[in-house]
Order: sequence, then C-alpha cells, then structure tokens
Amino acid sequence: MLTTNDALSLTGPLDSAILRRAAAPLTVTVDDEVRARVDRGRRLFRDLRHGDGGEERSVYGATTGFGALVGYAGRVDEADQCDNTLAHLGAGQGPDLPHVIGRASLLLRTRSLAQGFSGVSTEVIERLAAMFATTFSPAVPRYGSVGASGDLIPLAYATQALRGRGHAYVDGRRLPAAEALTAAGLQPLALDGRDALALVNGTSVTTAATTLAHDAVRAAHRALTALTCLLTDLLGCDPGFLDQDLLRAYGHAGAVDVGARMRQTLTGVTPSGTRPLQEPYSIRCAPQLLGAAEDALRYIDGVVTADLGGISDNPLFFRDDEGAGKVVHGGNFFGQPAAFAADLLASVTAQLGNLAERQLDLLVDPARNGGLPPMLATTPGLQHGLQGVQLATTAFVAEIRRAATPAGMQSLPTNLHNQDVVPFGTQAALRSYDMAELLGLLCGSLALGLRQAVHVGARRPTAPRCGELLDTLVEVIPPVEPDRPLDADVRAAARLLVTSDLP
Repeated sequence: MLTTNDALSLTGPLDSAILRRAAAPLTVTVDDEVRARVDRGRRLFRDLRHGDGGEERSVYGATTGFGALVGYAGRVDEADQCDNTLAHLGAGQGPDLPHVIGRASLLLRTRSLAQGFSGVSTEVIERLAAMFATTFSPAVPRYGSVGASGDLIPLAYATQALRGRGHAYVDGRRLPAAEALTAAGLQPLALDGRDALALVNGTSVTTAATTLAHDAVRAAHRALTALTCLLTDLLGCDPGFLDQDLLRAYGHAGAVDVGARMRQTLTGVTPSGTRPLQEPYSIRCAPQLLGAAEDALRYIDGVVTADLGGISDNPLFFRDDEGAGKVVHGGNFFGQPAAFAADLLASVTAQLGNLAERQLDLLVDPARNGGLPPMLATTPGLQHGLQGVQLATTAFVAEIRRAATPAGMQSLPTNLHNQDVVPFGTQAALRSYDMAELLGLLCGSLALGLRQAVHVGARRPTAPRCGELLDTLVEVIPPVEPDRPLDADVRAAARLLVTSDLP
C-alpha cells in the first residue's frame, strides 16, 4: 500500500487507498517506460492520421466534429480543435464534486492515458503528474454526465481548469482557475484536439466515485459485523446462530466466511441464559444478511479492479505483431459495468443500513434489550439518552431507501440518438458515494448505543475481542449523562470504526 511519503508510479496498479491519497499532495512519477510508450502512441496517432502519402485520414475528434456531429469536419488548427472539443461541454450544473473525487478522477485519467493507447502527448502526462504534487483541485459540477462517451461534462470542467478556465481550488480556496494555477505554481495546460478529447472521453469520474463508495461500504460492512458481535455479547445471546454446520448447510460462501469471522470475534462468549430461544432476525439472521452482502461486494471488487486497470477512451491506437498500426473506434467509454456495480452497491448499502437501524432499535427498547432503560437514558424522563440519535437514524435510512432506486437501466436517448442507450453510471456512482456516508453514520450511531448500553447497566463483554472493541469505543465516546448534542459523537464513532483494526 502507498504510504504518505511514497511516490506513485504510473506503471503500477491503482487501488482505493491510492485514490484517497490523491486528495492531498501526492508525488506521481513519469518514468522512462511511461514516456517511451506514450511517445510511441503519439507517433502512431500521427502516422495513422496522415497516412503513408501524407493525406489526412479521418480520425474521430482530431479531424471531425463530436458526437452526433461526427459527420462534419472539425477545425483545422489543432489548438482551435481543442476549444472545439471542450467549449460546448461547459453545461454542467449543481454543487462542486468533493475534492477527493475530482482529483481521483484525474489520477485515473492520467493512468489510462499513460498506457500509450490514446495518442496523447507526453506533455499532458507530465503536466498532470505535476498537478498532483500541489493542492490544486478543479471545480467540477455534479450534474451533467450520462456515463456514456465517458464523463464528458465533468471531465471537460476539470480539463478547462487545468487550462486556466473556469474555477479551481488551492488550499481549499475556490478561485478563478488561472489564479489557482498561479497560486499552485503550475502552467496552463496546452492541448490539441486529440489531447482534449482523450482527457474527457473516459469514465474516470464514475470509476472514482464507485471505487471510493465501495471502499466506504466495505469498511461499514466490517464495522457492522464487529458491532453485531458486540451486541450479541452485551445482551448475552446464545451464539448458536453462527454454528459452522448450520451456515455450511446454507450453501453461500459469504455467509460461511462472515460466520467464521463472527465466531472468532465471539470466542470466549458466555450466554446469559435469559434470552429467548430464538433471537430477532437482526441478530439471528445477521450472518446470512452480512454474508449476502459479502458475496455482492466480492462481485463489485472485480468490477472496480477491472475499471481501475482498464483503458476508457475512444478512439484507441494499436500496433499488431508485425508493426502495422490501426485506429479503432468503439465504446470503451461506456460505463455500464460500474453502473450495475454501483446499483448493486446501493442495494447492499440499504440493507446494511436497515440492519444497523434495527439493531439500535432493539438496543433502546426495554422490552427486548434485557431490561435496560428506555432509550438507554440514565434517568428516563429527566434524561433522554439516545432518543435524538434514533430519530436521526430513521431519517438516514429513509434517505438511503429513497436514493437506492437503480440508475443503470434508466436509459434515455440523447445526442440526436447517437447516444441512443446510456448507462447513467455517473449518477449511480455518485449516489452510492453519498449513501455510503450515511451508512457510516448509521454504524457510528449503533456504536454509540452499544457504548451507552454498558454505561446504563449492560454487562461487560465476556468475549475478549468484544471487550477490546468496547474499550476502544469508551476511549473516544464519553457516557451520555447528562443529555448533550451527540452529532459529533456519532461522527467520531464513525471515523473510529473506519480507522480502527476491528476484530
């Protein structure tokens, strides 16, 4: 894994940790291998465009108009053709994307272009790499991409900011892009039509948001698995619902693996003997629910890995084994895999959120929590404990459910029916990114409830690993006595669950 002081090579693989690191200044190296293959790709593009006899061949975006206007000639001057690519795409709206998504998108774009199949100039790669060493971050509006022909509109804003047009951030300040470049010590990026099209004709925003959302949901899944074990121990539940033979008979690999982790966390647990024969489903069916989520997340693992390592652009330029070149016009900018993955991720997020909210509801209910006070209040009526937190979790779940409607099949024809089917992967990915944040807050709310339960009379955990988790929570979260605003405590617990080495 890349550490704070490591330099990133564009020849190596990317992962979610590196994308998160890109939110801060990051050293990106452009070595001789990268320069050589990018130069080869650039020469091939030039050769294929001009042909053996010097006559100009038609290459999309270099000699033509764009999208539905491909049948018309583009502008003759190469710098002017860059403007022809980008100007009309300045139609985005809405709030700016988070910096982590904007810079992660450009890192993905840089790596894709650095593979040498896009025909861009080496200077583009060098200038992009230089940007990552600064705090420069383009201002990119959220709305406008359909995730087909790449994330055209958001990536156009990012590209224009690198040229000194539009707006950008430096050290968190939003400035006109030209001023931001100067403040960051960067020069405006000079592009021709091929460079400009290659920068926008990929699904880098979709991939970045899907990757970061997936990473956050994976962290929440780990946290909720550990918190379910702590809940089981605090209430004195019998862990028989995790029986190895039982889960093997179920037949799903995710449930088997999650059950094994939960049994390990609960090693040494002593049931109280006072619980019902069968626990509510939010405990008894937790390995089946969390296991199904694990199976789904493994599928998304594969999509994310492929997107992080793949090349999304059009056209692409190749040489065969005999050295002959070809330009291929196709659809590697079509974000359907990420759209399906992000939609599945949304479903997983919604059900994990349901589980966390139901477990907190069980914990604050004296009819089901083993006789602990209602709302885990120290003096009910004079104190209200977790009542406000539970109200907020209900709102979080409602918001997650509202947002979980699949986006990846809601195609709308556009662009004079050139883009007659689109995946809406960008919407799916950004929506999943927002939902993942709410899921983290739901896990933080449950953690706060478990910590408070011990304060108001729940037993000390009997499983050593559960005891360690409780002690970690106690170090960060004071008991709720007297009542106080708990918004910061929920956020602190959510951060702790992401950064701690959970059992």
